[in-house]
Amino acid sequence: MDNIEFHFDFGSPNAYLSHLVIPDIERRTGARFDYVPVLLGGVFRSTGNRSPLEAFAGIRNKPEYQRLEMQRFIRRHGITRFRSNPFFPVNTLVLMRGAVAARKLRVFDRYVDEIFRHMWADPKKLDDPAVLAAALNLSGLDGARLLELVQTPEVKDELLTNTQRSVDRGTFGSPTFFVGEEIFFGKDRLRDVEEAIVEMKRGQGGK
Repeated sequence: MDNIEFHFDFGSPNAYLSHLVIPDIERRTGARFDYVPVLLGGVFRSTGNRSPLEAFAGIRNKPEYQRLEMQRFIRRHGITRFRSNPFFPVNTLVLMRGAVAARKLRVFDRYVDEIFRHMWADPKKLDDPAVLAAALNLSGLDGARLLELVQTPEVKDELLTNTQRSVDRGTFGSPTFFVGEEIFFGKDRLRDVEEAIVEMKRGQGGK
């Protein structure tokens, strides 16, 4: 176990961009990221944080600079599959519960890839139940079964627990990364994450 974690919510475009870059880091380092679904709305409520859309509203030049930094990141990593979601912000409660359910059904990796795609590459209004069901089925996933599982107490409780544990460890937004117990926030910290992974592996004797 590498003990490297990616705490994410599908509603974060920066989490999606991180998701596209993580495979390169895994190939270079031999590490494996453990994806941990958390509910960003719950994180915000627990920490008093707000989304950049709200926090930067009315601040001159700040939103423009954030968009510039995003474009730099996209160019640096050769990302071609990204579009702003015209339905943003999207309520991600069911989507994040779906990630928990997908792990139980052993389709987690595919679910994550596809939901991120439907949110930020071929954007859809995924908080519309009919749109979500159609997207899941289009992706070859069992939409009916997943949407049934998201209503179970076990799935609901696991997402709540993930979110609270993440906050207790220092999370205040998405994407958040942990290398061991060291925390990093934001896609722009991925270089630091990679350096920390290399250092950790060096300390483990290259294992």
